[in-house]
Amino acid sequence: MDARYRIRRATNADAASLAEIERRCFTDPWSTAGIVETIQHGTTIGLVVECGEGVIGYLMARISGEEGEILNLAVLPEHRRRGIARELLERGIAALGLAGVLEAYLEVRESNQAAIALYGAKGFRPVGMRPHYYRSPAEDALVLRAAIALPRN
Repeated sequence: MDARYRIRRATNADAASLAEIERRCFTDPWSTAGIVETIQHGTTIGLVVECGEGVIGYLMARISGEEGEILNLAVLPEHRRRGIARELLERGIAALGLAGVLEAYLEVRESNQAAIALYGAKGFRPVGMRPHYYRSPAEDALVLRAAIALPRN
């Protein structure tokens, strides 16, 4: 990821931009209201990446005790293949670790080989499947899990 991109915490003011990214990247997008609710929740880690064009990607994760879940990770198509998703994922995993999370889970479309490769490179391994998890189009989800290293003092 080059210097023209900056990652920061998501705020409610980002909700409309994140909803637009959702509409452009996913066939079953989250609503603006759902995004605001997620950002406001005390156990959510929300990160956005921005450049001169505005917000172009984000990651949402949830903390549940010693477990975490990557809820969504998206980068606008015209900004992909620049290391942005990898950096968002690395920062999200680090934030989960700082919060005391020991393992993280996520679901990914079985056909999304690029995402599966990204997650695999960061230590996520298949641990299950959720049949018919996705709608529009219907597809199974792979459930992936990764151990989270505790931050060093």
